[in-house]
Amino acid sequence: MLEEIRIRSLGVIESSTLQLGPGLTVITGETGAGKTMVVTALGLLLGGRADPGAVRTGAASARVEGVVSVPGLPQVLAAVEEVGGEAEDGRVVLARNIAAEGRSRAWVGGAAVPVSALAGVAEPLVAVHGQSDQHRLLKPGAQRDALDRFGGQALARAAGAYNALFTRLVDVERELREVVLTAQERAREADLLRFGLTEIEAVSPQPGEDSDLAAEESRLGFADTLRTAAEQAREALS
Repeated sequence: MLEEIRIRSLGVIESSTLQLGPGLTVITGETGAGKTMVVTALGLLLGGRADPGAVRTGAASARVEGVVSVPGLPQVLAAVEEVGGEAEDGRVVLARNIAAEGRSRAWVGGAAVPVSALAGVAEPLVAVHGQSDQHRLLKPGAQRDALDRFGGQALARAAGAYNALFTRLVDVERELREVVLTAQERAREADLLRFGLTEIEAVSPQPGEDSDLAAEESRLGFADTLRTAAEQAREALS
């Protein structure tokens, strides 16, 4: 259940906190008071499109926060933990920030997440009804859930078995990608080692050659000194 929503710099609303509780809450006000902005804020918490034009004039960004109570909703808690968020005392804070220049960011339980992850967590918790539509029914996932519930227990069992198999398929595909990636990395490493061996074979180093090369390097290092000394000796003898 949505217990509280905090809105800052969104449309005509400079800063406002709305406390919600069980039962019916009615929001009234004259035209331009900000009723539509409350619905807009809910849409943002549900992962709706962010419109930079909704940021209050003169503000750098707009922010919406919602406190939701999730006791008895293990699937929601699992979704929160999956994206790296945390619940405190059975409550999760959802947040959305919209910059005036267009950038949008989202948080779930204190963790920065993609907007799609915010939508996945919030969608089962809040339903927005309009005058001529029901927003949740526009989502393919909600449509599938409605059909599954209509099918009864038999379909629910089949759907549960399918979900378990699909989850296993996703895990196996991920493991396969990791194995393939590891094999590719090993193949690249083998190619690099073969290239190094080819270079070494082309040089054809001989036993003890490193000592001879070190001596030659030392001798050549004094070439300029020897040349200068020879020039000085020649001039002295002239």
